[in-house]
Amino acid sequence: MAKISTNSLNLWYADFHALKDVNISIEERRITAIIGPSGCGKSTLLRTFNRMNDLIDGVRIGGQILIDGRNAVEPGVDLVALRKKVGMVFQRPNPFPLSIYENIVFGEKVHAGKISRDKLDGIVEYSLKSVLLWDELKDKLRKSALSLSLEQKQRLCIARLIAVQPDIVLMDEPCSTLDPQATARIEELMRELKNNYTIIIVTHSMQQAARVSDDTGFMLLGELIEFGKTQDIFTAPKNKQTEDYITGRFG
Repeated sequence: MAKISTNSLNLWYADFHALKDVNISIEERRITAIIGPSGCGKSTLLRTFNRMNDLIDGVRIGGQILIDGRNAVEPGVDLVALRKKVGMVFQRPNPFPLSIYENIVFGEKVHAGKISRDKLDGIVEYSLKSVLLWDELKDKLRKSALSLSLEQKQRLCIARLIAVQPDIVLMDEPCSTLDPQATARIEELMRELKNNYTIIIVTHSMQQAARVSDDTGFMLLGELIEFGKTQDIFTAPKNKQTEDYITGRFG
């Protein structure tokens, strides 16, 4: 069974038809990249997986989004539980104006209620080690998270997500504000994290998709034009529109 699959997924922003009959099947513990030109529906598709689009007035969804076999758009879905299971890292790092420690335990306090200090300490250490920040920050846990570098902030946001133990990590252009060296380190982190998580990344960079992903989907005007193994998409695309995009003929 796929970790995530969609069946005839459609989405409208009021009268604008943003996603058109999208059918995709995403396997567990792999990195899936979604590529395509600006405005093609990449981020909209990503945000359907944890229902973030619901926060926008006038949004309507048709079809199915199956996560571990359960339809995430059926009536009565617990959105808090869904967004704990399917976490998201945004384009710009968004640490809370709190200490490094309090940033990481924030979600656990919300979801778990009363929890011992020893357990919180363990969560902080595990989460920071998972994003390779423990050695850098273990003596600075009371410092403001806003004092960190841009790359450290993005890693901290990933650690904050890992602390609540999601199954799936969505990343919407997570390296767009980073320099090449920081981007390379975040990409290395993605490869480490896929041993434990299913990762879906939206990126404008075809080079990044080629470097880090196992599977790639190409979107155009709200449609999923082609989806397959990354190597096949970039070396032997089946669709002429995919070939034109990856060879730079448009986009």
